[in-house]
Amino acid sequence: MAADRLYLDHAATTPMAAAAKAAMIDAMDRWANPSSPHADGRAARAALEDARGRIADALGWRGHVIFTSGASEAIALALSHVPAAGLATSPVEHDSVLRVTPAAERLPVDAQGRVERTPRPFRMIAVQHVNNETGVIQPLGSLDRSGALLFADCAQSAGKLPLPDADMIAISAHKFGGPPGIGALLVKDLALLRPSGGQEQGYRAGTENLPAALAMAAALEQRDDWLPRAERLRARLDSGIEQAGGEVIASNAPRIATIASYRMPGVSARAQLIQFDLAGISVSAGSACSSGSLKTSHVLNAMGCSAPATTEADVDRFLRHWTRLAERGR
Repeated sequence: MAADRLYLDHAATTPMAAAAKAAMIDAMDRWANPSSPHADGRAARAALEDARGRIADALGWRGHVIFTSGASEAIALALSHVPAAGLATSPVEHDSVLRVTPAAERLPVDAQGRVERTPRPFRMIAVQHVNNETGVIQPLGSLDRSGALLFADCAQSAGKLPLPDADMIAISAHKFGGPPGIGALLVKDLALLRPSGGQEQGYRAGTENLPAALAMAAALEQRDDWLPRAERLRARLDSGIEQAGGEVIASNAPRIATIASYRMPGVSARAQLIQFDLAGISVSAGSACSSGSLKTSHVLNAMGCSAPATTEADVDRFLRHWTRLAERGR
């Protein structure tokens, strides 16, 4: 990435933490297959299980940890076998949830993107903990589940907020400073899953990615004061956007400090992305899994809207370009 570019797309992926890089490089020397029965394989297996336990401890999770290639695979493992008649999701879920639940009932959301109600009993409800486009925090603890199991997509909240009380949770390492290509499905009861492979207790096929697992554990174990700093920066950005005539999406809802969504009246998202990119600023108009098409965000549509290394100087640079573009749109 060019040194003068400003990267503000951390919801899509964020740089690896130094501790995660070091752990991954060190683990490259442990290249044996953790499923092999010889001494080298057993040593690799011991390191993998140590990483599994460290991840559970760092998250405060007391159930099972199934390693996956990321949150999208974890979502597919958890939801692809649930009968559509017994499953409900919201219309503001990540594309990876909507793809594997095409016939599930979509729960209504309010103008802030929060699930309003569950109209009837379901076997399972799948709702994001934090929306990947708006940063809205779903009040999962107060959701009327009527005895339904809860699946929570915590790709954007794991490592940042306490995990919700859910039966299954999906997480992704590259959202909290770990490497891309690894995540996990957290499961209270393995009976909720359908066996599908020879690894990960029979619930996933494929050789385990030991270096990435160790890096993921190292990233989660880091503790610093970056979240309060992010809250101050986001407040500065919100204020600047509003002063320039913009709209803060879901401004009245609880939002995580690491994600913000804004509307620039009179200027399309497509035009904004192109102009910001030309100015050396990386932003997105929706989920990275679909934003490459520059299509309208399904999250904002459902809400009724029309179409960590960051510094104060970075926020001000973005605001200068945002204001100029907004003035040209007017």
